[in-house]
Amino acid sequence: MYKVASPSEYLVITGVGIEDIRLAKKGWILPGQSYIIFDMSPVNYTFEVQAMSSEKLPFMLPAVFTIGPRIDDMPSLHKYAKLISRHDKLSTHVKELVQGIIEGETRVLAASMTMEEVFKGTKEFKQEVFGKVQLELNQFGLLIYNANVKQLVDVPGHEYFSYLGQKTQMEAANQAKVDVAEARKKGEIGSKEREGLTLQNAAKIDAETKIYATRRVGEGRMAEIKVKAEVKVYENVREAEVAEANAELAKKKAGWAMEAQVAEVEAAKAVALRDAELQKEVERMNALTITEKLKAEFLSKASVEYETKVQEANWELYIKQKAAEAILYQREKEAEAQKAIAEAELYARQQVADGEFYAKKKEAEGLMALGQAQGAYLRTLLDAVGGNYAAMRDFMMIKSGMFQEIAKINAEAVRGLEPKISIWTNGGGESGDGGHGAMKEVAEVYKMLPPLFKTVHEQTGMLPPAWMGTLSDSHSTNSALN
Repeated sequence: MYKVASPSEYLVITGVGIEDIRLAKKGWILPGQSYIIFDMSPVNYTFEVQAMSSEKLPFMLPAVFTIGPRIDDMPSLHKYAKLISRHDKLSTHVKELVQGIIEGETRVLAASMTMEEVFKGTKEFKQEVFGKVQLELNQFGLLIYNANVKQLVDVPGHEYFSYLGQKTQMEAANQAKVDVAEARKKGEIGSKEREGLTLQNAAKIDAETKIYATRRVGEGRMAEIKVKAEVKVYENVREAEVAEANAELAKKKAGWAMEAQVAEVEAAKAVALRDAELQKEVERMNALTITEKLKAEFLSKASVEYETKVQEANWELYIKQKAAEAILYQREKEAEAQKAIAEAELYARQQVADGEFYAKKKEAEGLMALGQAQGAYLRTLLDAVGGNYAAMRDFMMIKSGMFQEIAKINAEAVRGLEPKISIWTNGGGESGDGGHGAMKEVAEVYKMLPPLFKTVHEQTGMLPPAWMGTLSDSHSTNSALN
């Protein structure tokens, strides 16, 4: 029998040929196998969780959780299929399971928080509950798709939030009364202040009006007295002026007569003075003419000398400038030449370095190719001798002539040596005496010393110490043991 699940469903197959369970969207149901189809759509669960804060204050927490299988994780789907799928998602069993987990985690979390923390930190409280509940639902393969925590509700008989709301309302009402009384106080005080200011301004204006009227009356009287005094003064001034005019007239007549006589004398003197001035002016003009002439001559000479010196200075400056420009141009050309030489040397060095690099690179490539060829040759040779490394090594040493080289080196090493062979006999046989047998090993050591000392003396020329023994010309050893 061939079964196909809808897009939001899964087939759970178990039975013959299946070790545990198999999840599939479609498949054959063979004899000896059974199957069920479960829906993966999430379901809304509405709860009113009763919890208690750390101050022993109970409250109701209305919550709506959207829960369903974790469709993106196959192990979770296996858990859900084995533990939950045989029950209806809306059944009392599943709802009690989910509600038990949510109530347990909510109560544990609420018991560690005060009512104020729960009320003000609703968002954080929701996240904590969400995280802890999800950890518990993971073991059933369930996932919380959405969680909505509503406003906290009082438990009957414990109207904490009601009293808290009444407190807030009373505080708002009392604050409103205080604000109204404060506004009324400000209005009455402002009204009285306005009336007082009006009265003060009216009194001030009346006083200023009286002062102005009194001042105008006094000014009128002062003006009248002043006018009378001025009239009297004017009359006295006119009388004085008439007397003064008469005296001035007599004085002027006398002055005029004197001025006429003086004018006549001054006219005569002025004529003589004018004659002398004109003569002086003629002489001054003559001197000025001569001076100007001399000045013109000296100025002409000075101008000519100045122009000459300026031209000479300009010529010298021009020569120096041209010389400096020539030197500068020469140095610039020298610098450009040095730069060109340096660039040429740098280019030549770069070319040499590139050539050396290319040669080294080709040499390295040749060595690498040679090494690869030798490695291939050695691998082929090793395969030819059946993987016998010793046989391959001996073949390579024979091929390269290494054994001949070793023989030559050994022959060179012993060439010129004159080996001497000494045969020593100490005589005597083994003693059967048990007492002397204990010293047999020591005697054998002493028997070895004479040939050893003789050989060392012949090879190196060194003699044993006197306390140990001496060598005679007849090659016999006398031991001097103390």
